Amino acid sequence: MKTLSAFIFSLILMSAAVAQPPAGQKPAGGQAPAQGAPGARPGAPQAPPTIGRAFGKVTDSAGQPMAQASVILLKATMDPATKKRKLILLKGTETKANGEFDFEDLPIVTPMVARISATGYKNQDVNVMIVPQQAADKPGAQGNNPMGNLPSFEKDLGAIKLASDIKELGSVVVKASAPAMKLELDKKVFNVDKNIVSTGGTAVDVMRNVPSVNVDIDGNVSLRGASPTIFVDGRPTTLSLDQIPADAIESVEVMTNPSAKYDASGGGSGILNIILKKNRKQGYNGNINAGIDSHGQPNVLAGFNLRSGKVNFTANGMYNAMNNRTIGNTDRSTYLSDTTTHLVQDDLQRNKGHFMFGQIGVDWFVSNKTTFSGSYIKVHGNFKPTDASVIRTDYLANQYDSAVYSVRNSLADRTFDVNGAQFGMKHSFAKDGHQITADGSYFGVKGEANTDYTTNYFADQQHSSFKGTSLQRTLGSAKPSFWTFQTDYTNPLTPKTKLEAGLRASIQKLSNYNNTFPVDASGQEQPTKYGLTDYSSTNDVYAAYVNLTSGFGNFSYALGLRGESSNYTGDVLNTGQHFHNSYPTSLFPSVFLSEKLKNNQELQLSGTRKINRPGFFQLAPFTDYSDTLNITRGNPNLVPEFTNSFELSYMKTFPHSNTLLVSGYYKYTSNLITRYQDSGLSPVAKPILINTYENANSSYTVGGEVTSTNTITRWWDVSLNINVYNSHINTENLKQVSQDALWSWFGKFNSNFKLPENITIQLTAVYQSKTNIPANQQPQQFGPPGQTQQSAAQGFIRPFGGVDIAVKKSFLKNNAASITLNMSDVFRTRWSKQYSSSPYFAQEYDRLKDPQLFRAVFTYRFGKMDLNIFKRKDMNSQGMGDAGSSLQ
Repeated sequence: MKTLSAFIFSLILMSAAVAQPPAGQKPAGGQAPAQGAPGARPGAPQAPPTIGRAFGKVTDSAGQPMAQASVILLKATMDPATKKRKLILLKGTETKANGEFDFEDLPIVTPMVARISATGYKNQDVNVMIVPQQAADKPGAQGNNPMGNLPSFEKDLGAIKLASDIKELGSVVVKASAPAMKLELDKKVFNVDKNIVSTGGTAVDVMRNVPSVNVDIDGNVSLRGASPTIFVDGRPTTLSLDQIPADAIESVEVMTNPSAKYDASGGGSGILNIILKKNRKQGYNGNINAGIDSHGQPNVLAGFNLRSGKVNFTANGMYNAMNNRTIGNTDRSTYLSDTTTHLVQDDLQRNKGHFMFGQIGVDWFVSNKTTFSGSYIKVHGNFKPTDASVIRTDYLANQYDSAVYSVRNSLADRTFDVNGAQFGMKHSFAKDGHQITADGSYFGVKGEANTDYTTNYFADQQHSSFKGTSLQRTLGSAKPSFWTFQTDYTNPLTPKTKLEAGLRASIQKLSNYNNTFPVDASGQEQPTKYGLTDYSSTNDVYAAYVNLTSGFGNFSYALGLRGESSNYTGDVLNTGQHFHNSYPTSLFPSVFLSEKLKNNQELQLSGTRKINRPGFFQLAPFTDYSDTLNITRGNPNLVPEFTNSFELSYMKTFPHSNTLLVSGYYKYTSNLITRYQDSGLSPVAKPILINTYENANSSYTVGGEVTSTNTITRWWDVSLNINVYNSHINTENLKQVSQDALWSWFGKFNSNFKLPENITIQLTAVYQSKTNIPANQQPQQFGPPGQTQQSAAQGFIRPFGGVDIAVKKSFLKNNAASITLNMSDVFRTRWSKQYSSSPYFAQEYDRLKDPQLFRAVFTYRFGKMDLNIFKRKDMNSQGMGDAGSSLQ
């Protein structure tokens, strides 16, 4: 960027020089002014003729030619005011692919300075003066010019070597510190390296500190009350957040209202793009992390990067063990037929296991214009969750009261393997910013889960009188996969006008087998047709977009249009049922208007249209009885929901990079896909509650958000994010009363302290006020809904908050090593307390997961590299532009 800025600045001054010729020089198309004529200065010294030429070649310290190095020519002159010598810019250029540069039409017998600079190298000044020299005086001159030995006005500066600007102390490079959060009008970029409270954790821990993002007790994220689309390096992924190590993440990009360049799917709920660590610094560098938590579970991460010549190689690997602990209780009353059932349940859940994460990437810089990149991700995990539930169930029917006491224990064995691959190409044309990219990606998962449920029944609450045992087993497997192919084209038509266009194909396949059946006392399985679900589905989405960005003065605009069509097929293999839906091409426009105001202020207004198509579990009309507390059934009559989103944002940048971003937003959704509860009969004619889905008439969400980053002193910075919102669902078309709208607010606070002795302290806090249960928040899952007592209904989440703290101490020479100590939920206040109700039941549901979890992590960094990242532009991703991609 430094080189490009200098080059552009040089061209501007050159243009000014052409527009206003020096005194005494003949203007284009006219005669030189005569003495005494207007414009002539009698007695003024004549400028030296501009007939000289200077040329040379720029190389690195090893003698290799350097392309795109900046060369500016400065002219020495006397300042008439100060009477001091100063340098003014005369001309500028960049070196060619072979490192050569050439200046024409230079003044002769004039002191000049050629200043050469390149990213990652020390600047070098070379004195230049073009003095006429007889050709015969040159070595090798023939002296047979018929016009005689004319003087030469050329200056060969030879090979100019630049020294590498490596500031290496021992084996560690000191580099500039990136801000913890970067605010832009269309996105927020959260720097994970600054988030030491998530060290040794997973992406779930990272998201707890990302502005605008709320995380529930199960690790499900929401963005302004809806479930966002999760990308890894700009691409859809089958990875869940708890399968991505926090220490492998470079940054997280939050886009609340993406333009037409991005997927229309997701219902306008926004995008969270996770950028994994990968750099292109010359030389080699790496890091090793090792830690342990208060549950006795270790974590280890190692990363390495090597850049040599035209090839860059990156590798990361991690092992993370877990032993999560969750306590909870449920108080539920169910009203079916003439029977009222009251259930009280206390739970202790443990989830012990591990996962291993590996990533490798290669970049091949074929030329200055073309780059090929590829990467591969492998994740393997195995968990053995257990759940011990103490249950009391009271039945009241026809004035007859009875109670059942039971203890249910579940033991599961879950294994998953994830494979992901990405490949891309970028080619830049001669015009700056004119480029084309093409890439493809694949993410696939193979998962298996087997669970045994043992329920012991007792005659009394003290469990002293044993009555009997029931056994149940669930066998399941899932194989989801994503294929994505995309090409993007960018052409800067004018300095202010840019055309972008692209094509995209996304193919999602899913196969799933799940069988739940009783087991007799001898251990023999007793399969039933009601517990078996075996299905597969394919969902194809094809898209094209065009986006035009332009403006005038301080006003700019971006007009986009995206077209998407999709096909969905599904088969329930055990029943022979087949489902098919084709959604015709729909258009999704986007409009972004921006005005730059005085004093570093900017105002932006945006509007977009998005779609949310129903998924397999929402459409398939079979009833899943695998969880007796959460019986589900799809609805094949669902139609897609469409969302119109509008956002008005104001951003102000203060001195010392302090930033304020204020946004107001409104979203309106038609045919909202919402959870709905109905009553029915089981295969044995027993009254049951069935959770299904319906299209509500509409919904709206309105709110305002404030985000600020502030550097209080050199040793203290803070960031604050507050979101105030109100939402309402119109369910007049359904057999239930619409839930009242509720004003709620959500806030996050982050504070960093840099103390003496290389000590850093981070304090983060989050608070969520009372809010309605989201209408269609769906966790990422590829099998039937998991074991849970929460039903689809109206209700609210009670207020909760939490505080995390971390301390980091750096030591050894050049701070090569560090120890980080962190604790989550310091005050044990991050309870998840929900109340839900319907005409059929009322329920209180409370849980607390891993309070006061303590981690200690040791980190050691090594390497020898340049301070600056190799001067190349990032690959585009999913129309991400600067959002970062898998190919950067």
